Amino acid sequence: MALQPTDRLDARGLACPLPLLKAKQALARLTVGDILHVVASDPGSWRDFEAFAAHSDHELLERDTRDTDYHYWIRKGGTQA
Repeated sequence: MALQPTDRLDARGLACPLPLLKAKQALARLTVGDILHVVASDPGSWRDFEAFAAHSDHELLERDTRDTDYHYWIRKGGTQA
């Protein structure tokens, strides 16, 4: 899937739960429908992002591992004002 993110977040080197907290902050600055690409190095982020998407209005479009990095593409949910 060739996703074109609106914004990117490099959360490598941050331990759980910081990658998710930084992603939440980044999503807050985006518009509904925008896509955030997050790169993290913490293996715990795999389950954190999955649970976050399941319990929020945001959609985890795709996730992938590349070497020691974990990549997430999240579409900001909610309603247009």
